Amino acid sequence: MTAHTTGDEQDPPAEQPRTAAAALEQAVNPLQRLIRQRLRERVFRSATFLAAILVLALLGGVAISLLAGAWPAFAHFKLSFLTREIWNPVTEQFGALAPVYGTLVTSFLALLLAIPVSLGIAIFLTEMAPVWLKRPVGVAIELLAAVPSIIYGIWGLFVLAPVLQQHVQPWLIAWLGPLPLIGKLFQGPPYGIGILTAGFVLAIMVIPFISAVMRDVFETVPDVLKESGYGLGATTWEVIWQVVIPYARTGMIGGIMLGLGRALGETMAVTFVIGNAHKLNVSLMMPGNSIASALANEFTEAVGDLYSSALIELGLILFLITFVVLALSKMLLLRLGKMEGQKT
Repeated sequence: MTAHTTGDEQDPPAEQPRTAAAALEQAVNPLQRLIRQRLRERVFRSATFLAAILVLALLGGVAISLLAGAWPAFAHFKLSFLTREIWNPVTEQFGALAPVYGTLVTSFLALLLAIPVSLGIAIFLTEMAPVWLKRPVGVAIELLAAVPSIIYGIWGLFVLAPVLQQHVQPWLIAWLGPLPLIGKLFQGPPYGIGILTAGFVLAIMVIPFISAVMRDVFETVPDVLKESGYGLGATTWEVIWQVVIPYARTGMIGGIMLGLGRALGETMAVTFVIGNAHKLNVSLMMPGNSIASALANEFTEAVGDLYSSALIELGLILFLITFVVLALSKMLLLRLGKMEGQKT
């Protein structure tokens, strides 16, 4: 008799092709996933490379356009444009000495006033403030960065300038004006507006940026380093001065340079309080001008190719000043990083 095969005995031969196909599919799927992954990596790398090249192209385009626009004034005045104080659109005689001086002095004053305050804020929030007070104070300080610059200008003109004119500047003139070396910086009538007032306004504007960076950098200091200092008997001041600040020195300088970049290019706030006078005065009480405020005041009223070209050359000078400052700060940070590596 012929033996009849059951269904169970017939299954293995039928399953062999399906098993082989599944094995082939399992072998192909990882290869396809690897190919897709490599393709996504190439697309991502190309996109990031194009983004970096785009930034460099935009920077180069801005520099070329400024140079092209400033060329008529540069060809007419040459390097004397940097050493001339005169600014007379009627006779088409222009010089950048007063605006450049005002830009540098107001930025220096802003840093001189803002760095100690920002350092104190960062130390208080990270080392001394109670937990319930850290967040409200930190948020309040960061909100200062969101205030429009024109609001700072209006506040400086109607609130800060009268206070300086009535209370601060007379005291500075009376007590610091007669001094032999720095006395010239504090001589003259108390106008209220001027380079000193612009420095105060810029200091208030850059404090949120500098203090925020310093606070974030101080929070990266390992607790074990501070606890070791306290364990050796150091006071809070000694731990901050000898442990926290040396560890965070590079980041602190980066925050200061960020604030300097903001101060150099500030326009509307400075325009309200600096006085907008194209004169070179040693006294901080006297009205002055900055490159940004000169551009904001006169660019829409510029008549004639030479006048417009002189203003564009002012913009080119501000661009170069900012670029040089940032390049020097980057070199300083790299040098500090190498020194820290040698110490460790």
